[in-house]
Amino acid sequence: MRLKKYTDYALRVLILTASKREGELATKKEISEVFHISENHLGKIIHELNKLGLIETIRGRSGGIRLAKDPEEINVGSVIRAMEDDFHLLECFDCATNYCVITPACKLKHALHEALRAFLNVLDGYTLKDLLANQDELRELMGLE
Repeated sequence: MRLKKYTDYALRVLILTASKREGELATKKEISEVFHISENHLGKIIHELNKLGLIETIRGRSGGIRLAKDPEEINVGSVIRAMEDDFHLLECFDCATNYCVITPACKLKHALHEALRAFLNVLDGYTLKDLLANQDELRELMGLE
C-alpha cells in the first residue's frame, strides 16, 4: 500500500502540533522548516485538517495552529481515509477506467481488496496519542526543545 505525500504531510502536521507544549501553537513556517515542505503546500493541508475539525487555526501576529481534539480522539485510519481521495490499487478498482479483460475471472482484485481492508483495520487501531508514545525523542528530533 502506498499513501500520497499529502497524507504523510498531514500526519506530520498532526504529530508536530500535538508535540507542542501546553498553550504553544505550531506555525506553518515552523512545520515547513522542520519537515522541508513548502509553505504553500502546507497551507492546503492545514486548510483540509481544519475543515475536518482536527486542528484549529488562530489568525494574527501570534497565531498558529493547535489540535482541535485530544490526541486520543484522532484516529489514524480515519485521517488516512479522509486525506486519500481513492484507494484504487489497480485499474479494476475503478469501474469508470477499468478496461482489463480478465476482471470477471481475476482473483487478484479480491486479494488486494482484502489486503487493503487489513491495512486500514490495523491503522484504525491507532490514535495520534499512540504515535506520540516517544514524544520526548520526537520533540528533540523536530527541534522543539
